Amino acid sequence: MKKLFSILIMCTLVLGLFGCGNSKVKESTAAASNDKENLDITVSAAASLHEVLTEIQKKYEGKTEAKLSINFASSGSLQKQIEQGAPVDLFLSASKSKMDKLQEKDLIDVDTRVDLLKNSLVLIASKEYKDKIKQLSDIKNMDVKISIGEPESVPAGKYAKETMEHYKLWEPLKDKIVYGKTVKQVAQYVESGEAVAGIVYNTDVALLDKSYKIQTFDEKSHKPIVYPMAIVKNSKNKQGVKKFMKYLSSSEAHDMFVKFGFDPIKK
Repeated sequence: MKKLFSILIMCTLVLGLFGCGNSKVKESTAAASNDKENLDITVSAAASLHEVLTEIQKKYEGKTEAKLSINFASSGSLQKQIEQGAPVDLFLSASKSKMDKLQEKDLIDVDTRVDLLKNSLVLIASKEYKDKIKQLSDIKNMDVKISIGEPESVPAGKYAKETMEHYKLWEPLKDKIVYGKTVKQVAQYVESGEAVAGIVYNTDVALLDKSYKIQTFDEKSHKPIVYPMAIVKNSKNKQGVKKFMKYLSSSEAHDMFVKFGFDPIKK
């Protein structure tokens, strides 16, 4: 009887240990799963950041095993998506005003907001017109089209309008404008010949094939072109996003931004 009793106790202990071990395995698996989820980051970024962020994405995912999902569009469109509750962790805007609107509605974590980059504005012209157009005012007396982004939703378009107004060329040129939904589309319109000239960011020039940079506008002709970033308030992974933001401010990321024509803002 004592022997049987001892066997029963041993079985109970073994089962208990197995249960505990199994529980620890489950806890460990759950923790690993949570860690995996914490690496997943959804980013909404201005269209002008497409090339450089695509390269940064590859580098960061390779270094950290993170998974970045990046949605590129005009800053205005992205702002509205966030206002409508789109599941976004990090917003990278090409306009301070778009970020300001989200801040006014308490949709971003203000403590995480930081200015990351600067850019400049340029006039480009098609190959056919690169010797005929030397500056923006030359277009005034030509029967041609010029493209800019939609000022209400595309930051580059807003800066372009400010520049045209600064040089008193908005009224003479406004009926010649072909509007683009993104700054990339503006460049495409010039490349395809739908417009003979366009106003884009300096960072878009490297991507041109059939058109050329003609003029770099004085930065006094428009508001500063600054790219702020901030964590969206409803983000479920703020710690993971902070790690990515730290990387975006690193020297390695800065080198990539410079490679694509951006001017990183040093902290």
